[in-house]
Amino acid sequence: MSNSKSDFLGWMATIQERTESALSTILPESSIAPERLHDAMRYAVLGGGKRVRALLAHAAGELTDAPVERLDRVACAVEFIHAYSLVHDDMPCMDDDVLRRGKPTVHVEYDEATALLTGDALQTLAFQVLSEPTIAPTAADQLEMISLLARASGSRGMAGGQAIDLDAVGKAISRIELEFMHIHKTGALIRASVLLGARCGPACDADLLEPLDRYGKLVGLLFQVVDDILDAQSDTATLGKTAGKDADSNKPTYVSLMGLNEARALAESLHAEAHAVLHALAPRSSRLEELARFIVRRRF
Repeated sequence: MSNSKSDFLGWMATIQERTESALSTILPESSIAPERLHDAMRYAVLGGGKRVRALLAHAAGELTDAPVERLDRVACAVEFIHAYSLVHDDMPCMDDDVLRRGKPTVHVEYDEATALLTGDALQTLAFQVLSEPTIAPTAADQLEMISLLARASGSRGMAGGQAIDLDAVGKAISRIELEFMHIHKTGALIRASVLLGARCGPACDADLLEPLDRYGKLVGLLFQVVDDILDAQSDTATLGKTAGKDADSNKPTYVSLMGLNEARALAESLHAEAHAVLHALAPRSSRLEELARFIVRRRF
C-alpha cells in the first residue's frame, strides 16, 4: 500500500469514527421517551454506511479552514437526511425493500408507522443541528446553509427525484431524463454536502464555491452510475441491500439504458471531469480528489 493511499484510508477512518461518535451523541438515547421511536432512529443511523456525505463535507471544509467541530455537525445533518430518505425509500409504499446496510429495514425491524415517524424525526433533527449557534462564520452564512439543505432535500431536490423515480418505473426514458432524475434523487444531497462543508469555514468565497458546486454535481452523478453498476453485478451480501432490485422492479438505470461497459466508461469520464475541476484548487483539494477516486473504484 502506497503512503498516499494509506494516509487517505487513515483520514477516512478518522472522519468516519468522528461522525459515528457525533451521531451517537446527538441522537436521543433509547431510554428517553418515546423509547421505541428513539431506538428506531438510532437503529436507522448508527453502525452502517460509508459516510460518504460526511467525508465530502469534511474534505470541502479543509479548503476553507473550517473548524472540525462545525464540520462534525454538518456531517451529522447530511447523514440524518440521508438516513431518513433510506428509511422512507425502503417502505412498502415506495421501494418495498427488506434489507439495508446488511440488516432488516426499519419497517421490518419495527413497523411501518414507526418507520414513517423515524424518517420524519431524523429530517427535523437535521435542521435542528444546522440551526444551533456558531456553525458558520456569520448568521447570514448559517441561514444560507439551512436554505441549501432544505432545497437539496425537498421537491426540487432529493424528494422530487424520488417522485420522478417512482413515476419512471416500467417506462423507457432517455439518458437526459435519467440524469435529471439522479441529479435530484442522489446528487442533490451529495452536492449540498460539499457546499455545506465549505461554507463552515472563514476562507469560503464565490470563486471557490463555483468549482466545488461543479465537483459536487459530477460526483453525485458518479456515485449513482457506480451504484447502478454494483446493483447489476454484485450480490446481496456484498451490497448489504437486495441486489438486482432495480432490474426486478423494472426501474430505468444507467446499466439498463447504456449497458454495463458504457456505464463503466461513463463513470470513468465523470471521474476525469471531477479531477479536472479540482485541478485549479490543488493541492488543498487532494481529499476531494481521493474521495472521487474512492467512489469510482468501490468494487468495480
